[in-house]
Amino acid sequence: MNQKEPQTKEKAKLLSPKLDVVFQALFGEVGSERITKKFLEAILDKKLEEVDLSRNIVLRRENPKDKMGILDVLVKINQEEYCNVEMQMVEKDNLIERILYYWSRIYGKNLNGSDDYIELKRTIGGLIVNFEIKKLKELGYHSKWKIIEEKERKLILTEHLELHIIEIPKIYNIGENEEKEELVKWINFIENPESEKVGEYMKENEEMKEAKEKLEVMSEDEKMQILAELRLKAIRDEKAVERFGYNQGIEKGIEQGKKETAKKMKEEGLDIELIKKITGLTEEEINSL
Repeated sequence: MNQKEPQTKEKAKLLSPKLDVVFQALFGEVGSERITKKFLEAILDKKLEEVDLSRNIVLRRENPKDKMGILDVLVKINQEEYCNVEMQMVEKDNLIERILYYWSRIYGKNLNGSDDYIELKRTIGGLIVNFEIKKLKELGYHSKWKIIEEKERKLILTEHLELHIIEIPKIYNIGENEEKEELVKWINFIENPESEKVGEYMKENEEMKEAKEKLEVMSEDEKMQILAELRLKAIRDEKAVERFGYNQGIEKGIEQGKKETAKKMKEEGLDIELIKKITGLTEEEINSL
């Protein structure tokens, strides 16, 4: 009697690090310290002693009924400053205000109810976008911002505020020298971790190789697959609204799609705050489903 040959399980397609839910799990989970430290060193252009990821709420858990967390990556650096990095796929009019708002929330939390302003720590905001920002058209793929005196000496007012904005599409128009920058290599990884170029980078970058291996494991995780699928659907809905406009018929269809997505997310046991952020629905609308 002929025995059937065991079927080989098909390898899952890699999830995209450009999806905020994947980005947060890849760079924000405890255990990713080596990866995140190397990535932040490329953004900040300086060596870091240590990074602490323990302040991030875990996005995926063993129990599917456990609550999920926020989508940004919050990092404590060298025990004395904070860095919050956000991945954004959909262009919005209020992006700059958004990064300032998240920066201010983290900066203010350092007081812990006290009025002793010496407790305030240097806080860095990072925004990575999958599109070009219109008002930054003349700038390169990576811009760095601080508060400076504009009228006379151009002095920096404080080192407590620093913002980094990275526009992924601009890496296709950079010069030969910029191609060698470590940050460009990491942005290429986020753009397409399976490219030949990234494969070459990994030969000399152990942390990027580790990131690719973690991404492969995540891509086999059913919970992450569900999260990624739901997030992609929500992004498609947002883009559909932008493409066709807010006429009554289209808006009704988009809203229905958001509700269906939110319902599926509730069934998976996801946190209300995460559902609100992904779908744009109010808490009352979500609870009524």
